[in-house]
Amino acid sequence: MTNNGANLGFEQKLFQAADKLRSNMDAAEYKHVVLGLIFLKYISDAFEDARKDIEKEYSDPKNQFYVREPAERYGIIEDRDEYTSKNIFWVPTKARWDYLQKNAKQPTIRKLVDDAMDGIERDNPSLKAVLPKNYARPALDKQRLGELIDLIGQSA
Repeated sequence: MTNNGANLGFEQKLFQAADKLRSNMDAAEYKHVVLGLIFLKYISDAFEDARKDIEKEYSDPKNQFYVREPAERYGIIEDRDEYTSKNIFWVPTKARWDYLQKNAKQPTIRKLVDDAMDGIERDNPSLKAVLPKNYARPALDKQRLGELIDLIGQSA
């Protein structure tokens, strides 16, 4: 934690979210739920930061790499190699945090999170068989999962 206590609000909210999940789940289980989502948020944020830098680079007429055509520029911005060359994990569109947060209240959110984890593993071989992919299990309340996604999205 930082010396100025800036993380205190986030930590408190995170513990509140964990308490909500804990009501119907063993601590050994919910820690994986929470940590998996935090990891997903972290790599999605790193991806989005890199995406903004790439977009800026190819959108600036003064830059030597400027691309005039928006469709061509979009193709470059969505090119996996642009990210992996910068040691950034490629995050597929439906695995990006903004997509998951927009769908947090959908009845299919548990499957969407599992699919996101599968997509990240598929596109990043170094993560193969590492990420949790058990969000679709019936014991995990979809409403609480959606609330946790919103909470992590608001706090970080």
